[in-house]
Amino acid sequence: MNILITGSSSGIGQQLAKDYLGQGHRVYCCGRDEDSLEKLRRDFPQLATPLVFDIQNLDDCLRASKEVEQLDLLILNAGTCEYIDVNDFDAESFARVMAINVTGTGNCLQALLPKLSEGSVLALMGSSSSFLPLPRAEAYGASKAAIEYLAKTLAVSLKPRGIHVSYIAPGFVETPLTDLNDFPMPMQVDVQFASTKIRAGLEKRRRLIHFPRLFTGALRLLGRLPLGLQIALLGRTLRR
Repeated sequence: MNILITGSSSGIGQQLAKDYLGQGHRVYCCGRDEDSLEKLRRDFPQLATPLVFDIQNLDDCLRASKEVEQLDLLILNAGTCEYIDVNDFDAESFARVMAINVTGTGNCLQALLPKLSEGSVLALMGSSSSFLPLPRAEAYGASKAAIEYLAKTLAVSLKPRGIHVSYIAPGFVETPLTDLNDFPMPMQVDVQFASTKIRAGLEKRRRLIHFPRLFTGALRLLGRLPLGLQIALLGRTLRR
């Protein structure tokens, strides 16, 4: 397959790139860290194609897309996370998260959707935080809720073209981003676990890929409760 993965320079994206390359697929490894991407090229010289660009810059995305052939799988994985203290709301932090996670995804879609043909798969990286309103996730959770909605509407809009769309909603995964978290992360998994679950879900063309299922399944159930009950339960967490 021809695969393109944004955010390939670290975390889940890097592990996905390594695993797909190890299976013999051709992978466009995208990101901003040129050294990390070059290491992938050195490790898989016949299969890895590094593409250095910033998803926040539409012109940069369009330039990079000129080097990309038709794709069988497009994984828009690049993203960031910042938490907000609602008593000292940081609009600049909110804007940064939205610019990367939402607008950056839109830039990639404009540049790369034309590379997808009938039978291909588009995967958007979200988060299980989109399942219910979590304290301090006003920016991150909102951005991932937007990606969840985007994945659903793209699934409808791209169906006539024969393009399958998957939404990926991990729980806590050990990455450089989560290493910065200052709170407990229940049922945290490593990037190899995440890559295995994502690749299996994409191979089966699942609309929703979430893991670890005991944790993310519980969040989904909580998210189906009446909003007033969700607020009451999560409010207890804040008071603790």
